[in-house]
Amino acid sequence: MKLKKINEILQQNLVANGLTEANDLQQETFSAIKSGADCIISAPAGSGKTTTLVLNVIQQLSRETEESPRALIFVETKEKVLEMEALFELYAKGTSLEIYGIHEKGDTDYDKNYISTGIDVLIGTPVKLNAMLSTAGYNVNRLKMFIVDDADLLLKQRHDSAIMRISNSIAKTQRLFFTENTTERIEILADKIMIEPYFFEFDEEEEDEETSDEDVES
Repeated sequence: MKLKKINEILQQNLVANGLTEANDLQQETFSAIKSGADCIISAPAGSGKTTTLVLNVIQQLSRETEESPRALIFVETKEKVLEMEALFELYAKGTSLEIYGIHEKGDTDYDKNYISTGIDVLIGTPVKLNAMLSTAGYNVNRLKMFIVDDADLLLKQRHDSAIMRISNSIAKTQRLFFTENTTERIEILADKIMIEPYFFEFDEEEEDEETSDEDVES
């Protein structure tokens, strides 16, 4: 995958899994995310948002190691937690990154003990993350990335307060929202917790045009 100054191990893993070319979403957002800027990325289902999220986290964190989590990722359900963990396993293979996912159906005591041993990326549902971070006393001030996936769905389910509560406990971090639609609730939350975010919007027409062009070329 051709992205400027992409991590070599990440590049090899992407190619090994068939991702040889970056799509428009990945090309256009890579530099802004790598710069550490806050971003809101809106694109339709199937456009590669989750892959974009995962590869950027690996890119940002792969050169450093710490005991405290350095990326916190909110997802909607247990199934989403497991899907994202699986993607990280593919694309972070060969790096030293430690990835861990939590959800309401997991064992809380086991989760707390495992996280305390030192992880890099913590993925979880809003309810579980809020419960864990408010009671376990983890050092969230080492976080480099605070990410909300499917932000429109999570805010529609009224997880705004849990997300904002955790965000407010962090002194400084990069905040990223990935969403299918930039709703009013997203704009309100972004205004409260983000600093001059970049807005990226990709619509289905663009995706359809790309598919049509590929069909013609082939």
